[in-house]
Amino acid sequence: MEKVILRQRMAVHDAHYSGQLVDGARMLGLFGDAATELLIRHDGDEGLFAGYETVEFKAPVYAGDYVEVHAAITRVGNTSRSMEFFAYKVIRANVDPAVPSAADVPDSPELVCYARGTCVVPKGLQRVKR
Repeated sequence: MEKVILRQRMAVHDAHYSGQLVDGARMLGLFGDAATELLIRHDGDEGLFAGYETVEFKAPVYAGDYVEVHAAITRVGNTSRSMEFFAYKVIRANVDPAVPSAADVPDSPELVCYARGTCVVPKGLQRVKR
């Protein structure tokens, strides 16, 4: 199955709450970007996101953190594509208030969000023949 990995630094404009906390919708936006790439690679079309079956927020994300998204198609139907998404914090920013530019690379990536969803590519728009 197709897989993609996206890496994104969370900027100050991504922070929605006090303490530079990034809202969960930003993770879902990244999942949407990953889904679009998966569909283009698999079908030659961006398709449409039909919905999420589950979304679990596991840990906070802050401005300055680096998040890596792993996404994969897990099932292919006639027009539907089931997908699984994982977002990991791979760099933790602002770890020392005395040094605002300080950041750490954790020993292992920290899972911050998990989701399963379904996208649809209408038959007439599937340009990649399998």
